[in-house]
Amino acid sequence: MTTPAQQIADVFVELSGGSAGTPLETPELLSTLARCTPGLLGVRAAGTVAAMDDGTEPQVAGSEEAAQLLKREALKWREGLGTDSRLSGRPLSCTDFDGRPARQRWPRYAPRALELGYTGAAAFPMRTGERSVGALVLLRSPADAPLSEEKTALAQALADFTALALKRDHELHASRTLSEQLEYALNSRVIIEQAKGVLATRHGLTMDGAFALLRGHARAHRRLLSDVAGDVVAGRLDLG
Repeated sequence: MTTPAQQIADVFVELSGGSAGTPLETPELLSTLARCTPGLLGVRAAGTVAAMDDGTEPQVAGSEEAAQLLKREALKWREGLGTDSRLSGRPLSCTDFDGRPARQRWPRYAPRALELGYTGAAAFPMRTGERSVGALVLLRSPADAPLSEEKTALAQALADFTALALKRDHELHASRTLSEQLEYALNSRVIIEQAKGVLATRHGLTMDGAFALLRGHARAHRRLLSDVAGDVVAGRLDLG
């Protein structure tokens, strides 16, 4: 029989990429957190939202279809506990959706949550240092027991662990992008040097003269210098 401690450990292992240790990408990571949280913390459903960059559209996930729908609508309306917690970097204690404060604060989100069967929610920011990159939202039904201090602390730990995993995934993609850019720049440099050598030999030019010929043709035809150089080296273009 799996103990609560084992269940908690299993969730953290899954969030870290499982036994293979392969980092989860953002959509899968958010879906995993949303899926694992309700059973672990004793709530009806969970939703997640995250964005590593200010200019990036936040991504959302839900443990069930209704939670997924609510997160998408909350994102569109810029309302709800997840939006407020993500932007403020502060946790929000359990709030009843049928109360006046919730309806005044979230005039579209609160009624919609009630319509979908959720009576209240709590939210926990995903924090990396002082920066908040997302939020975990626990959606409650009337049958759910109040969140204990222990479960509240666990929810925040899960949110913060996910933030670190999101940061790792973001840094990995950034590193790959930089590596690809450097490789492209190096290959472009090599092909340009080869084209200069071909033109210099063919037309008795200096290397500077050959480069000027390449650059002039690229500008006149609004093409990338590396593409023109590639055509010259492949014999598809003869500049004279």
